[in-house]
Formats: sequence, structure tokens, C-alpha cells
Amino acid sequence: MAMTLFRNGTVWSDAQTPTTEALLVTDGVITALGADAIARTAGQPGVVEVDLGGGFLMPSFGDGHAHPLLGGLEFVGPAVRPCSSIDEIVEAVRRYAKDNPDEEWIVGASYDGSLAEGGLFDARWLDEAVDDRPVVLRAWDYHTVWCNTVALERAGITAETPDPVLGEIPHREDGSVLGTLREWGAVDLVTAVMPPRDEEVRIAALGTAADYYLQRGVTWVQDAWVEPPDVDTYVEAARRDALRIRFNLAFYADPRHFDIQLEGFLASRQRVEIVDSPFLTANTVKFFADGVVENETGALIQPYCSGLHQHGMTVWEGDSLAQACRRVDELGFQIHIHAIGDAAVRQALDAIEYAVATNGPRDRRPVIAHVQLVDDADLARFAALNVIPNMQPLWAQMDALMTVLTVPRLGPERADKQYRMRTLDDSGAPLAFGSDWPVSSGAPLDGIAIGVSRQTADGVPAGGWTPEEILAVERALGAYTGGVAKQAFAEQVWGRIAPGASADLVWLDRDPRSTPPRDLPGIGIRATYLQGAPAFTAR
Repeated sequence: MAMTLFRNGTVWSDAQTPTTEALLVTDGVITALGADAIARTAGQPGVVEVDLGGGFLMPSFGDGHAHPLLGGLEFVGPAVRPCSSIDEIVEAVRRYAKDNPDEEWIVGASYDGSLAEGGLFDARWLDEAVDDRPVVLRAWDYHTVWCNTVALERAGITAETPDPVLGEIPHREDGSVLGTLREWGAVDLVTAVMPPRDEEVRIAALGTAADYYLQRGVTWVQDAWVEPPDVDTYVEAARRDALRIRFNLAFYADPRHFDIQLEGFLASRQRVEIVDSPFLTANTVKFFADGVVENETGALIQPYCSGLHQHGMTVWEGDSLAQACRRVDELGFQIHIHAIGDAAVRQALDAIEYAVATNGPRDRRPVIAHVQLVDDADLARFAALNVIPNMQPLWAQMDALMTVLTVPRLGPERADKQYRMRTLDDSGAPLAFGSDWPVSSGAPLDGIAIGVSRQTADGVPAGGWTPEEILAVERALGAYTGGVAKQAFAEQVWGRIAPGASADLVWLDRDPRSTPPRDLPGIGIRATYLQGAPAFTAR
């Protein structure tokens, strides 16, 4: 038997369990804690000892809502994410085009949508960098793209092109197409004519994503938007034994094609089951109930401040979301719904309630992701329906995105009701955290720092924005570990430190419980373990 003894540090599982000073792992499974762990290894030959050096050993993090394949692919195209101005983005695209003269299309992500007024970017700005081949950049929200003129021409988008279903094509004052496309109905016009990425590049991108996550202490990720080509990539990577962290796939449900998608969901789930990888499951179906507040497609009960009749975008009309949820629930899939606005959250809760009432009781653990706004009347429904609010704590801050794009659209009173994590947690809702990477940082400690302070990295505002929603640090740690494990139906496998659990662990260089919130992102990840084996070790 392979035995590893961790000692000389703090071993933490959750807020309800006392800490201990030692942990024993045998063949990848936790077998003993504290003095018992030390006693069992006394006189045993071949025991590997890990001196924690006063550090902090805890369950590894899970990410309950992210897009790892997209995140990995960001590293392939032009580096626009770090850019802090439109000129910097244009220059980054120019350099990339010069260094990659043979690429037919230049594709990158993800630029800061707050850099242009209203999030509207002009194709002519990109034309200054590249005017002889298409350029397509995704915004940070992944609901918006910015194209140059050649890309618009390749897609056949002209001033006469009507707004598609579930999409918007903004125009200049003279009626010509601007170059920004909002929501996937419009985005699809361009992606439909783009050449597919090489499969080797996509498999490598999954490796890049795994590296990114392991360096941040994460060993399980919910891929929250999976389409058929993505299934091909994951299955092939699993066949090659190239998946180095755990992934669960959520198949994207499209209201425009839903009736013909169901058989594909079943076939894709079967393909994943046949490959029989311990690191790959496909148990979930992802719905979009709305878009995002920043481009006024998040669905609101009361209208946006910009217009008396603008309530945002409802993706599934009438009772279609409820009927679709009922159908995937019948097939044993977990429901996972993107809902940003309070109207979308209500529709998602109604749909889940209908599926429960129609299909009867079972352990279904439905998820509503983001939950940016919840009407007061709907807060208690999460706990009553056992709905998991998977929230992104990093977003609960008064940063430029919030002050420039969000608050002006919601107004200050409604804006102060965003991201009510403490309220939902206190209500008994099974809170879980995610990052939505690459939309925002995939480092759990970055998000936890905001969740426990409601302040920016500069400490603004003093005392925290909406301080009544500040979480205790152990609750935030729990939402990123045990909370995600529960979402994944895996709380008996990982997400906790107890005998019989898989040794999926992260070793921090200091105790986050006694670290000031602004210093949490600076905590070092000394090592990440998956099934007891070091998957990342800091040099």
C-alpha cells in the first residue's frame, strides 16, 4: 500500500468539523486523521511524509460553473484580456496578425466590454489592425463579439440584415452595421462561417485549462456550455488519458432546436459512460433563461432605467422552459439554468417547481447559476425546492464593470439587491460557488476575498458594499468545496476530509481563516493533490 502522512500543519474540512494536525492517505483515499494517522504509520516502512510547514491542508476546490475549453483556447489567440484600452486591444491584434500570417481567421478573447461606451465596439477600430482577413473577438461576458469589417462581410451581415431570434445587431447612426454582435442569435451568424479549430489544439486547450486550475487548487469543474464538437474533444481526451482533473459536462439546450436535441443528449451521455474515465461525467443539461445586465439582455421584472418598456430578453417563451426542464428531468439529467435578472430567476424556479411536481420526488439537485437579482418573494423558494444557487462571489464588488455598465442600467436601489449570497445561505439554500472562468478569474481565493469583504482589491468601499451580504470565511470556503461537491452529487467522494473520501486536497501556505480578505488572493498554493497524487507542486 502507498501511504502518505501529512503533518505539522492545520488540516481543515469544513466549518462544523474540528481541525487536526495530521492526515493519512492510503492508496489515494483518506484513512486516518490526527493522532490516529500518526500512530498508524509508526514503524511502517515506505511511508512518504509531507511536512506542511505550518501550512493549511483542506479539500481541493471545485468550480461549479465555468467554461474550461473556452478558457484554454484564450491562450491560443491574441492576448486581449490584459488590455486596458481599445488602442491596446487593436495593437495586440496587430502584433498577433503579423506573427501569424498564415491564419485565415484571427479569433481571440476576451476583451473588457466596459472600455467603450455602452459596450459598443466599432469594426473600423479593428480594421486599423487587420483589414485583409476576418477578426472575431469575444467580450469578457462571452455573450458579445466584436468583428472587423471582413468578418461581417464573410457572415453576410449588412445594414439590411434583421436582428435574428435571440440576438441583436447594433448599427451606427447612419444605419451601417457597427461591428458588435450581442447574444448567440447574432453571434452564430459569424461562428457559422468560421473554420473549426483543429482538434489537437482543442485537446491541448483542455490541458491548458487543467494546468490553470490545478495551480489554483481546483480539481473538479462543471463545464456549463457543451455542444456536440466539445463532446468529441472531451471523449477523445479521455481516451488518451489526457484529462488531469475531473470534468462534468452540461449539454447546451437551445430553444430553437430543443426537440431534436434530446436524442443527442442521451447519445452523448452514453458516449461518455462508454469511455469510462474517472475524470469525466455528463450528467447535466444547461439552459439560458436570459442574457446579461451589461447589454440589457438580462430579464428583469421592472424595466431597465434606459426605457419604460425594456425588460431584457426572455430566451424561453411562455411555458417552454418548464416543459423543457420536465423532459430533461425525466431522462435523469440535472437541470442547470443561467439566470441573471429577477424575472429569469423566477422563471427558472417556476420551471424547476413544475418538473418536481410533474415527475415526482427524487434527488435531482437543480442548479440556478449566477442569481444576480432575486425578487424578495422568491428568496425562500431556493431552500423549499432544494435548488442550488451557484454564485460567483468575485462579481459582488463595485468595480468598473459594476459602476460603468451595471448600476446605470439597474439604478442604485435595485443594484444594492445584487448577489445576496448571505441571505440565500441563511435561508437554508445549498449555496455553491463557481467562477464562470474565463469570464472572470478562475482562482477561488480571488472570489472568496470578495465574498468575505464585498470590497474591491483597493478596499472600496470601506466596510464593504451591501455589508449585510458578507459571508464568514469558513462558509465561503465551504461553498467552494463541500458546496460544489454536493452540486456534483459527489459529497461522499470528494469535497471533505474524512476517512473514506478521495484525497483531493489543496495545501495552502497559510490559514485563510486568519488572513485579511485583501490578502487572500496572495495565499500561495504549495500543492494540489488528486486521488492522493500531487497534480501540481509549487517550485
